[in-house]
Amino acid sequence: MSTKPSIVFCHGIWADGSCFNKVIPALQADGHEVISVQYGLTSFEYDVAAVKRTLNRVGNPVLLVGHSYGGATITAAGVDKRVVGLVYIAAVAPDAGETVQNQLDKFPSDIFSRVEVADGRAWMLPNGTEFFAGDLSAEDQKLVWATHYPPAFDLFHQQKLGANDIAWKSKPSWYVLATRDHTVHPDLQRWVSKRMGATTTEVESSHVPMLSHPDIVIDAIRKAVAVVK
Repeated sequence: MSTKPSIVFCHGIWADGSCFNKVIPALQADGHEVISVQYGLTSFEYDVAAVKRTLNRVGNPVLLVGHSYGGATITAAGVDKRVVGLVYIAAVAPDAGETVQNQLDKFPSDIFSRVEVADGRAWMLPNGTEFFAGDLSAEDQKLVWATHYPPAFDLFHQQKLGANDIAWKSKPSWYVLATRDHTVHPDLQRWVSKRMGATTTEVESSHVPMLSHPDIVIDAIRKAVAVVK
């Protein structure tokens, strides 16, 4: 049985587990057991529970990787004793008593001018991909929009964590900081990554570096693996 850590990916809003498809094969080739969580973006509590269920499906130890809102889910689920490290990709990272919305309000971004709430969900408008994935080709941006999964409109207001729910306070962390991000503001990324003391890699990327710069994301994860294995 491999002694290499398993890697569990956690996606953000307007996405699902397939958003890591450009990153996963290289890590599998490295010999890691890899799985990407699929959760419903309806309830933060349910999404964290989905991450914890996924931990039961892989070997230990585990490296958790979260993109965007996925940074909140790995912050909560990462307190599990099987988790040995956290990698954040253009992500939020709440502290006790904070919500994701609290963090986003500190550094407002452009994307939310391209969102429509309907049927209880926050849908990205077609021209929102300019701010979400603007460094992808026009064809790829259309694909991102065609497959985007809308969150519950109040999802970002749900994540109030307790003092014992903050994994980055007790586990080593890494951060991929997207300097051309118009969804999670780069200054917010700098603030949260500095607060958690993360080892940080900056990349000139939109909000989706795992799609536009997968090699850099893979390298950041490999550096984390080298420390936690």
